[in-house]
Amino acid sequence: MKPGTYFMDGNTACAEGAIAAGCTFLASYPITPATEILERMANRFPQIHGSYLQMEDELASIAAVMGASWAGRKTMTTTSGPGFSLMMENYGFGLMTETPCVIVNVMRGGPSTGLPTMVAQGDVMQSRWGTHGDVGVVAYTPSSPQEMFDLTIVAFNTAEKYRLPVVLLSDEMVAHMTEKVDIPPEDKITIVDRKKPDVPPDEYLPYRPEEDLVPPMACAGEGYSVHVTGLTHNEKGYPTVDEDTQNILVTRLIDKIRKNYQDILSYEEYMLEDAEIVVVAYGSASRSAREAVNIARGEGIKAGLLRPITVWPFPEDRISELAAKGIKAFVVAEINFGQIVYEVERCSEGKCPTHLLPRMGGSIHSPEEILERLMNINEFDTEEVYS
Repeated sequence: MKPGTYFMDGNTACAEGAIAAGCTFLASYPITPATEILERMANRFPQIHGSYLQMEDELASIAAVMGASWAGRKTMTTTSGPGFSLMMENYGFGLMTETPCVIVNVMRGGPSTGLPTMVAQGDVMQSRWGTHGDVGVVAYTPSSPQEMFDLTIVAFNTAEKYRLPVVLLSDEMVAHMTEKVDIPPEDKITIVDRKKPDVPPDEYLPYRPEEDLVPPMACAGEGYSVHVTGLTHNEKGYPTVDEDTQNILVTRLIDKIRKNYQDILSYEEYMLEDAEIVVVAYGSASRSAREAVNIARGEGIKAGLLRPITVWPFPEDRISELAAKGIKAFVVAEINFGQIVYEVERCSEGKCPTHLLPRMGGSIHSPEEILERLMNINEFDTEEVYS
């Protein structure tokens, strides 16, 4: 699109962000409430010589995305909760083979088919733990159509820089709301491409990491020998199924995220300087939380908001700092029955109470609902923390 200011919904903004990031391959299966992304990209791809494949299901979609990435494309797939569940095996395959791509999950009410057209935030832990085995992951949670555009670009950049599938963890409310979106000129958009080997083919080891723990990536057709397997593998990419190789490989897959934590981590603070009660909320729930903080301030309650933009990695150091500062409590507003609340509780290390304000899906919290909990925070004892 031409640079300028547009009114568009979050799914459209996501599609435009992907194209701005250099995505030229999308494989997806239609699913509410993410379908508008693939519809937009199917219309736009002929203009940029991109390729869209409507696959027979989500398993095939993510498999196609992995293959196209190894052919040198920037790739993406789109889905919602049930489809994301079907992608878990190849999500793990992508993490093990260090295959850069973006998975957009527009969350809806679950479990199972649940509420296909209504908002929820039930897939947060699935993004972190859904694949079997230990590994480092990255997941971004946009809260507006503008962030759907911006964070889609960031997700591609992170995928390319650290060689892994990255999750854009949106929700139905953000995906379908329409707001102003600023699209900057192309030369104002930061684009990251995967590192390429700088050695001749006979010296190239596909999984030998550099100082940042990320190996350069040669793709099929570039003259290098490429072997891709989900088995534990050595630096050549060949299966080496033994304990020592497993320890070296998996530790690096974890450390390339953990040791680059500060580079990847993103969160927003609002009125935290003197806050005595801190609301933690992400995605669409954070919009209500911000307004609740504004109203609370007018009522003389020193409330503030911490909004994780990356839920993985989680802003655990900042949570720990706030707890140590002596705040009265954390209030976690999320559209599930408790997922990020346990991370907040873990990171606060018992220095202050952590209260969950849940919704099961179907609608977001109202500011008044969050305000009521802030106003009555002292009434809740430890047995009522997760009520």
